[in-house]
This record gives sequence, C-alpha cells and structure tokens, in this order.
Amino acid sequence: MLIEHRGRRPVVDPTATVAPTAVLSGDVRIGPRTRVLHGAVLTAEDGAITVGAECVVMEHALVRARSRHPVVIGDRVLVGPHAHVNGASIGDEAFIATGASVFPGAVVEAGAEVRINGVVQVNTRIPAGEVVPIAWVAVGDPARILPPERHDEIWDVQRGLDFVGTVYGVPVEEGMREIMRRQSEFYAAHDDDEVID
Repeated sequence: MLIEHRGRRPVVDPTATVAPTAVLSGDVRIGPRTRVLHGAVLTAEDGAITVGAECVVMEHALVRARSRHPVVIGDRVLVGPHAHVNGASIGDEAFIATGASVFPGAVVEAGAEVRINGVVQVNTRIPAGEVVPIAWVAVGDPARILPPERHDEIWDVQRGLDFVGTVYGVPVEEGMREIMRRQSEFYAAHDDDEVID
C-alpha cells in the first residue's frame, strides 16, 4: 500500500517489488531491484527514507524516519523479519538480522552485521565489517559491544547518549506525560493521510 503523508508520496523504481500487504508512507524512495516483503512498514514521518538497489526488507520489518533522523539504506542490504531500523544509516552490504533494532542517529557501516535480536543504541557507530553478536548490545561511538547481562556497563555508556532527546526531542526531565502528549500530537498528522495505491 502506498500512502501520501504530509504531502509526500513514495517513489518506487519500476524494477522493484512491493508486496500488496507492505506499507510505504510518505517520502520513501525504493531503489532498483529492491524487494519489500509482506507486512513490512516503511514510514517517513517527516524525514525521508531512501533504500538503495537490490535490498530486501523482509516480513514485518519496520523502517521509520523523522526530520532529524532520516533513514538511508545502501545497496544490497538485508533487513530481516521483525527488524526495526529507526532514523539510522545502514551501509552497503550490511546485514540486519531477524529482530534486530537500530536506533536513531546510529550508523552501521558497510558490510557490518547486526545479528538476531542485536541492538544498536542511539548515536552508536558500528565500523565496517564489525559484528554485533546474537542478542548483544552496541553502545557508543566508538561502539562497545557487550552481552545483555552486562547491563550496568551498557547503561554507563547509554546514559550519556541522550536516548530521550534523540528519539523524542525533549529533555528526559519532561517525563512520560509530556513525551506522550507530544507523540500523540505528532502522530495525529496521519489523520490526513491518503491511500494512493
């Protein structure tokens, strides 16, 4: 399904395939011979999503962009089922496995892998060819890649990365009441969406 959002429409290369149950919303550009499979959602809230050539965005993946955090996915990238790419840059020939999460401001460089259920935190850089192992967490720039049971070490780095400010654009002191008031208002822009195909 192609949806006009905030006056912007998806553009799909004629050699690409978008499954009938996939959703492309807003300023989404799909490159040549790229395949977007069933249930995938690519939603450009008020920032662009650009997907290169010969990529596969698999079932139920979510790719989300906002103005301060566009999404750029290079060529020959796999975004696995149930993966979450939010406001990040993914280099050529990178592998984002099933259930992996890549958060705003993150950069996964060319040929890097984020394996099953791996997490790349906000404002974190994964160097070219590096691997985030299954269920591990990458945090910081340069990235420290740690197993989830080392939560205290992860948090020591993550605390300084400003997750709330990066993702929601507000200081952490605002609290959930203000964050959710703003989020509800922001997503109300979908009230004016128009299905174009």
